[in-house]
Amino acid sequence: MFESAEIGHKLGKAEYKREAPKLRQALLEAQYELLENGKFPVVILVNGVDGAGKGETVNLLNEWMDPRHIHTHAFGEMTDAERQRPEMWRFWQALPPKGRIGILFGSWYTDPILRRVMGHDKRAVFERRLERIRHFERMLAAEGALVLKLWFHLSKAAQKKRFKELLASKKTAWRVGPGDWERFKHYDEFVDICEDALRETGTGEAPWQVIEGSDPEYRSLTAGRMLLDALRARLKGAAPRLSPAAPPPEPPIDKRNILNSLDYTRRLAPKAYDKRLEKAQARLNQLTRHKRMRERSLVMVFEGMDAAGKGSTIRRLTRAMDARYYRVIPIAAPTDEERAQPYLWRFWRRIPGHGAAAIFDRSWYGRVLVERVEGFCAEADWMRAYHEINDFEEQLGDAGGIVAKFWLAVTPQEQLRRFRERQKIAYKRFKITDEDWRNRKKWPRYEQAICDMIDRTSTDLAPWHVVAANDKLHARVEVIERLCDLVESRL
Repeated sequence: MFESAEIGHKLGKAEYKREAPKLRQALLEAQYELLENGKFPVVILVNGVDGAGKGETVNLLNEWMDPRHIHTHAFGEMTDAERQRPEMWRFWQALPPKGRIGILFGSWYTDPILRRVMGHDKRAVFERRLERIRHFERMLAAEGALVLKLWFHLSKAAQKKRFKELLASKKTAWRVGPGDWERFKHYDEFVDICEDALRETGTGEAPWQVIEGSDPEYRSLTAGRMLLDALRARLKGAAPRLSPAAPPPEPPIDKRNILNSLDYTRRLAPKAYDKRLEKAQARLNQLTRHKRMRERSLVMVFEGMDAAGKGSTIRRLTRAMDARYYRVIPIAAPTDEERAQPYLWRFWRRIPGHGAAAIFDRSWYGRVLVERVEGFCAEADWMRAYHEINDFEEQLGDAGGIVAKFWLAVTPQEQLRRFRERQKIAYKRFKITDEDWRNRKKWPRYEQAICDMIDRTSTDLAPWHVVAANDKLHARVEVIERLCDLVESRL
């Protein structure tokens, strides 16, 4: 697929001098229109063979447009903090907000391609990583991002010539290192694998644009025009349509589901509770300080109906843990900064490194619960979220994370009793709001959304633990014991 980028495309210097100022002005106008529009971000990936002008193009785009509104990130070797998290974590940190342009110099394609070229990854691993990339880019497009992928290419002969030209001058010799020549030895393998990668990941919502890099004038104008055309088209029209995800199944005709079939009569006497709680907390303390946890992280998710006891359960859990080890993250409505990013962005940025834990009091499941029921997102958005969430949690697991998810379930009658109790007790009144009463009226819709969520996102890697919580004492001990069982099985 690189044949058309090896035929010696050239542009005269006179034509370049005539056209470049016009293109620069048009790009600035489109950039400011994007900034004023503020409805979508632009993500530009700059990849390709060594010596094909990637760095020069990044510098040129920053020169031609207003760099105050461009987020430029060059990715090299992973840092220690990055190695402790999923490989996509560092790219999530670099995503531009709506209205801005992000230039990613080296991207999520670099490592999969190089590891495959150097023989570190088998074909199956390579294909799996490409599949994950497709899902990621599809999510970006579905969240509104304009994804422009530029691949700068040189033939083998042109690359060798380019290296020699750079080495001939003291001003540019530093740009060619031993690693470049080492990769040049694998040029044929590199190109074959890159062709596979581009074919497999060039999609309708995120196609690849291949640019021959041997002529600076041709390369620069081509890249600039591609960006301008993509920006103008998106500013004038709508985002690309994506095929919808499969809808959830219809409710069963006998009305039985995961929640209403739980045994809510389970109780624990105070004395038995104290004994079991102390034992479970001691066990959890030992497990979180286990030497193998230095290579693992712990991500805990607590969801449940209002007044189900999430907060009190979390407090009993944290009493058994070193305060330096964990962080409790309460999730409320997204801020303006968070609304300017894909919905998973605010959770990706809070992923703990090895030897640490994050406890989410409500979580990313708001997309398929509150946002679904309240109509805060379109049906297509919450339907695709099931797969996106599963993929997110799979990446956490692949990076050494232990994902523990708990749904605390109460009956409508028990919730009503707790609501009234909160109204009577002065120091608990802040816990009950008009919104809680309003949500209660939508119980059947929330119940269906919860059951769909559990069915679609309970996986071997990150199963849901549904705990009957009408009796708080029973629920607290049950959660900590199940958490201990899960952590112990993963160590």
